[in-house]
Amino acid sequence: MILKYLRVICAIALLCSVLSPVSAQPHRLLTVNDFQGTPRVNGRGVIAYTNCTINFTYQASRNDGNYILHANVRLYMNNYKSWMDRSRITGADQLAEVLKHEQGHYTIAYLEQQEVLRAIERTRFTYNYNAEAMAIFNRIDAKYKQLNQDYDEDTEHMTNRQQQHSWDIYFAKRLQFIPQENASL
Repeated sequence: MILKYLRVICAIALLCSVLSPVSAQPHRLLTVNDFQGTPRVNGRGVIAYTNCTINFTYQASRNDGNYILHANVRLYMNNYKSWMDRSRITGADQLAEVLKHEQGHYTIAYLEQQEVLRAIERTRFTYNYNAEAMAIFNRIDAKYKQLNQDYDEDTEHMTNRQQQHSWDIYFAKRLQFIPQENASL
């Protein structure tokens, strides 16, 4: 009897996730284990690199002459493309600083994912929904690529502790006030 109810609950959860207009995963904290790639020798003194990918897929359904996109925007932390040069990290305090800085890069990708989800959810598309959806994604992606560059320049790749602290506060505020989407793992 319990197995029957468990199957029904799983079926309902699956149906809800499929019918949901948008889906995303929650924000998470990075760990040392997220950095499995081979460190690259870098003349700029970079100790770590975070590589994230946003996968944007959707299906369209027609509604009163417009189209609604049922989007899935997934954020992937690419562990084997992300790296940390552990030989240059001298202690636990420095490791914590490196992780905090790299967390900023992941948070930027997460904020991009959330903005794409909100933009898709708010937009009523025309028959040209493919081009319209890609234009939204490309506009938002360009904005966050620039934010990533600004973050590294301002913090001087984490060495400017005052600027790093300012960005940490910025990220905390953005995460605190971000509207939650229909999140699913």
